[in-house]
Amino acid sequence: MDRTTPASPRDLDALEARLRGQFLAGLAGDAQAYHAFLAQAARHLRAFLARRLFGWPDDVEDLVQECLLAMHNQRHTYQSEQPLTAWVFAIARYKLIDLLRAKSAREALHEPLEDEMELFAESVDAALDARHDLETMLDALPDKQRLPIRHVKLEGLSVVETARLTGLSESAVKVGIHRGLKALAARFRSRA
Repeated sequence: MDRTTPASPRDLDALEARLRGQFLAGLAGDAQAYHAFLAQAARHLRAFLARRLFGWPDDVEDLVQECLLAMHNQRHTYQSEQPLTAWVFAIARYKLIDLLRAKSAREALHEPLEDEMELFAESVDAALDARHDLETMLDALPDKQRLPIRHVKLEGLSVVETARLTGLSESAVKVGIHRGLKALAARFRSRA
C-alpha cells in the first residue's frame, strides 16, 4: 500500500489477513504478534499520511504515533467481523482531520496587515498624529484586548510575560491580540 504502484486486490487481501491475524493474536496476549502489528501498521500509516501531508513532513511521524496510540487505546472497539484496515485507516482519517482543523484554527489567528495601510509616517508630526490615533483607538478596546496588544505588539513582551503581567492565561492573551487587532482593523477601515 505504500508503494508508488497501486496494490493489487490480492496484495490488499494479504495485507488485511496479515495485519488482522497479528492484531487478533495480540489481543489474545501474544506480545510479539502485537508488536509486529504495530510496526506494520506504522509503516502503512506513515505512507498514507505522508501522501496527504506532503507540505508538513514534520507532522507525519507525530500523527503516526497518535494513530498508534489511539488504536491501542481503542482496541476494544474493533469488531472482528469487520476489515481491520478499514478500522485502522478510519482512525488515521479522524486524526488527520483533527490535525488539519487545529492547523486551520492556528492559521486563522494570523491575519496579514492590509496592503493599503501606510506603515511609515511622512514627518515627525505625522508620526505623532499616528501615535495619538493609535492610542485613541487602543483606548476604545476592552482591557483584555488592549493590554495584550500594548504589551506584546508595542512593547515587545512575550505572551508568557504578558500573561504574568496581566493575570490572563496565555491563550487569553493570544485571543485578545487576535480579536483586538481585528477590531482595530475594522475601525481603521471605517475611518478611512
